[in-house]
Amino acid sequence: MTYIIAIDGPSGSGKSTISQKLAEILKIEYLNTGSMYRAVSKYFLDNNIKENSTENEISIALNKIKIDFINNEIYLNGENIESLIRTDLVTKNTSWVSANKIIRENLVAKQRQIASTKSFVVDGRDIGTVVFPNAKYKFYLTASTKERAKRRFLQKESNLSIEEIEEALIKRDLYDSSRAISPLKKADDALEIDNSKQSIEQTLQTIISYMDKEDVL
Repeated sequence: MTYIIAIDGPSGSGKSTISQKLAEILKIEYLNTGSMYRAVSKYFLDNNIKENSTENEISIALNKIKIDFINNEIYLNGENIESLIRTDLVTKNTSWVSANKIIRENLVAKQRQIASTKSFVVDGRDIGTVVFPNAKYKFYLTASTKERAKRRFLQKESNLSIEEIEEALIKRDLYDSSRAISPLKKADDALEIDNSKQSIEQTLQTIISYMDKEDVL
């Protein structure tokens, strides 16, 4: 019997790291939906597709994009772009990309197709509310903006200071939670976990403790 574990939460809450490690522990697949939006953002930046581009231009560009995951690393049209999608420019561009109705519908369909035949840990911002509303397990990870900014800074993927990262996170949270299409939102039946003062291992144990024994063995 296959199942979906939906893990949502704001940027810097540890979704990707925890989801990947959880999948390894449970020996199931992991799908990083945030990376998919970043991949689209990179393709758009490289091909001059902008927020004010027409729906037709965006649709044509989307039809030229092929996204694959190999060994938990993302490939865009056959190229490993894992190390190229965390730049400040891609991060900034991802806000409008992830809020676009055409793009979201396209990627949600891809996400559902990918996770249709196996058990998956899926992380994002609308997994438990939109992509997989019937997921067997739903968790919402969060942490203070100061803690999330510190984590982002220590990842050394940005040239910004901790204060600048925190300011950017606050703006991103507001944008994501107030957008009309699939806003960042905790599902009513999701367990919220504030891991501001928890280690990765502690968060993992909290999640596992709420799962059925037969899915953990």
